[in-house]
Amino acid sequence: MAPKVLVSDKLSETAVQIFRDRGIDVDFMPDLGKDKDKLAEVIGQYDGLAIRSATKVTPSLLEHATNLKVVGRAGIGTDNVDKDAASKKGVIVMNTPFGNMITTAEHAIAMMFAVARQIPEASASTHAGKWEKSKFMGVELTGKTLGVIGAGNIGGIVCDRARGLKMKVVAYDPYLGEEKADKMGVEKVELEELLTRADFITLHVPLTDATRNILSKENLAKTKKGVRIINCARGGLVDEAALAEMLKSGHVAGAAFDVFAEEPAKDNVLFNLPNVVCTPHLGASTSEAQENVALQVAEQMSNYLIDGAVENALNMPSMTAEEAKVMGPWVKLAGHLGAFIGQMTDEPVKAINILYDGTVADMNLAALNCSVIAGIMKRANPDVNLVSAPVVAKERGIQISTTNQDKSGAFDGYIKVTVVTEKRERSIAGTVFSDGKPRFIQIKGINIDAEVGEHMLYTTNEDVPGIIGTLGATMGKGGVNIANFTLGRANAGGEAIALLYLDEAPNAAVLKELEGTGLFRQIKPLEFDLA
Repeated sequence: MAPKVLVSDKLSETAVQIFRDRGIDVDFMPDLGKDKDKLAEVIGQYDGLAIRSATKVTPSLLEHATNLKVVGRAGIGTDNVDKDAASKKGVIVMNTPFGNMITTAEHAIAMMFAVARQIPEASASTHAGKWEKSKFMGVELTGKTLGVIGAGNIGGIVCDRARGLKMKVVAYDPYLGEEKADKMGVEKVELEELLTRADFITLHVPLTDATRNILSKENLAKTKKGVRIINCARGGLVDEAALAEMLKSGHVAGAAFDVFAEEPAKDNVLFNLPNVVCTPHLGASTSEAQENVALQVAEQMSNYLIDGAVENALNMPSMTAEEAKVMGPWVKLAGHLGAFIGQMTDEPVKAINILYDGTVADMNLAALNCSVIAGIMKRANPDVNLVSAPVVAKERGIQISTTNQDKSGAFDGYIKVTVVTEKRERSIAGTVFSDGKPRFIQIKGINIDAEVGEHMLYTTNEDVPGIIGTLGATMGKGGVNIANFTLGRANAGGEAIALLYLDEAPNAAVLKELEGTGLFRQIKPLEFDLA
């Protein structure tokens, strides 16, 4: 059955057509996002939800979203999506951080020009029939110092445009390296130095606990007298009340804000102050940007629902379509290894240790980790998936460790998973052969070569004659057909293991009879999802 996507906000027809062209069943209801009750009523039908800002993805909505796998936000801001609730529900949340970068950066530059030359006030005055040429004395940008707080994707474009305007650019960004700053042609500084040197300050950071009120009353007091401040990033980065006081006192010469602490901003302390330019969150509002993000979210959601590619996800490691093609068999293997060891483990798990050897060590290990953890956690929580598994593991205090190493054995690459409980450690290793099929290659330190079957039976015993005969006779008596089997042992007469491939799961009577023979130390039926 084709995946089904709901578009509940306004997206372009071209974007909707992308879903159709990829074989996805899509319903385009651009006004449904405003009706939360109707949306909750129908959301259970859909695998994907494509939105802008009108649709609110709340915990309540997610409770009704029984089939939902991915939410795609056409744009960068995801304040309207409860990402924690989505993660616990196992729903990927994607955004489109690159579709409106240029548009937002250009708006910041435009706002800087507007506040430097008092363009909005001069325009209103002229429209009113006044000719107040001497009233609107502006300042040049050339030769001025621009302080950029956040030199990432959008901030980097602003830096480039400002250098083209012959401004000197200083940047504060904890993640900006000296080499990168040199390539950008900017001077990397600490925040305090930026505040004291900048003639203009522009913000380009997300709103987090670390950035909230980054321009606080105290930090605003450290700024250069006559500074002009531009915020086209996120409301809440600037103490608006403190800024209003400094605008009134003349310490801050002007401000240009596209975003506000509370939106829609119908009333704000910055409104109606002289030389304050305000726009209604227009950073991404160009026809080009709106089309770009719509097309991008449709492509990303289609790639995930069809190929398993995860791009620009906020609650799961990304994996490109190209990576998904190469890594697909390894992701399945990781899940099977986790499922095997999860079904074998009856005690609470304290730690999961994952070793990547050879070629697989160079892959996207974060995505593989998610698959291992999901496989392990499914026994206790069948609804867990690659998104929710790390959240569940963290909530349970399970320690996850990863090691990668160069090729060390006969295989080009393999994965080894070890689970630690209060009572024991248990490990299993596997690889992917050239046919693309996952194989188990080691269990409890015993080398084997076993494919993965839908219904399997795992046994351990002392290496003595008659084990295979007993297994065959018991299964035959219980009407369970053995399709194939794999054996392994540490050494002659030592511990041995058997993996039986069955046409159906063994019933309780068969398992009880095997236990009654007294030949087996452990008997465990296993189930694997081969889809």
